[in-house]
Amino acid sequence: MRLLHIVSHPIQYQAPLFRRIVAEPDIRLRVLFARDTEAGQFDPGFQRDIRWDVPLRGGYDSVFRHETDWARELAACDAVWMHGWQGAWMARVLARARALGKPVLMRGENTDSAMPDGGGPQGWLKRRYLAWVFSRCAAFLAIGEANREYYRRRGVPAERIFSMPYAVDNEFFRARALAARPQRAELRRALGLDERPVVLFAGKLMARKHPDRLLRAWARAPWPARRPALLFVGDGALRGTMERSAPPEVRFLGFRNQTELPALYDLADVFVLPAEGEPWGLAVNESMACGTAVVVSDQVGCARDLVDSSCGAVVPAGDEESLARALVDVVGRAAAAGGAAARRVAGWAFEADLAGLRAALRWLGARAEGSS
Repeated sequence: MRLLHIVSHPIQYQAPLFRRIVAEPDIRLRVLFARDTEAGQFDPGFQRDIRWDVPLRGGYDSVFRHETDWARELAACDAVWMHGWQGAWMARVLARARALGKPVLMRGENTDSAMPDGGGPQGWLKRRYLAWVFSRCAAFLAIGEANREYYRRRGVPAERIFSMPYAVDNEFFRARALAARPQRAELRRALGLDERPVVLFAGKLMARKHPDRLLRAWARAPWPARRPALLFVGDGALRGTMERSAPPEVRFLGFRNQTELPALYDLADVFVLPAEGEPWGLAVNESMACGTAVVVSDQVGCARDLVDSSCGAVVPAGDEESLARALVDVVGRAAAAGGAAARRVAGWAFEADLAGLRAALRWLGARAEGSS
């Protein structure tokens, strides 16, 4: 099977998955990137230039759009796997794939809370475009339950949706967290922390992620003793305002790269993502792989699939009182919840992705045989 994967740019989370897929002798994966960001790019969410410190290419076959004839790439494959459908070029790819008779597997991040259709003329146009896109896709690869429901509510039959969970390289984070554990006390000293528990946010300090809600909920929470330290890892538009209003127990560590994060997840007792309209939240996967308990809002896409009371808590988005109570609760049982988090995310892994992809490819093969 010659499978052409089309995606916007090299992404740190996806490269290990591609390397896992190409280990399968019967899947010849080639990745076509729309644009080249290997030298780094300005990230508007972080409000800074980003260059990841893990290899984004290598170990799998890939090419940038400007380096090849993308129409010939389509003609040479047996099936197309697309990540997302935004942009004029993606629409052209869908149209050309249809003209060439190439079946398309679509994997996107959309959920109704994160990306609603909206109303009025703009909503009508969006629904028309989605109908056009979906009519040109043979099957869909759902990253989780909220994503699956998004497709079902737009008329995609259940038998055309296959599970391909949004996963990270669990072993990368688990192994690095374990390796960092002997230096945990040294890291505490470097950050100016005493032995109190640690609550962590890691991500873009932007409005949609709502780190400011975490700061307020932490400040008002009914802590039974001294309140925990609060760490914010990341940069963004809200950082300046938050730093000016934060008390001494709060640390702003700035942007930390992929290889630095496992030690911080391991240091933390609880990881928190109080976002609204968050399609998934892969930092939740990362922290759980490191054995850290989690608190997320019910508008974080992974909440339904990964988070329950055994490994943390899910709170209503925007409800700072509920968030404050959940912080106290989960910090108080962080060790047990962290162990449960590690066990739960262990099954949300690249092997499950490969199984879902294979199921979709088998379905394509059976459909082709039935129509011949």
